[in-house]
Amino acid sequence: MAAKTEEATLGYEQARDELIEVVRRLEAGGTTLEESLALWERGEELAKVCRHWLEGARARLDAALAKPDEDGATDGG
Repeated sequence: MAAKTEEATLGYEQARDELIEVVRRLEAGGTTLEESLALWERGEELAKVCRHWLEGARARLDAALAKPDEDGATDGG
């Protein structure tokens, strides 16, 4: 359940920035197999956090777009 707790506490930008760093370290190489596996696992966790935030943002956007125009204006101009 650590991922659920992290989703609640880690912001999107923070998770994204850390994920970028994880990818950079993996691409640079020079790590042991154990270190690489740990980085990969951390990257998976961070990707889940980012996905959670993006899905929430999408849901909010969809909800906002589904609401009728509250001031009574129409698209017809």
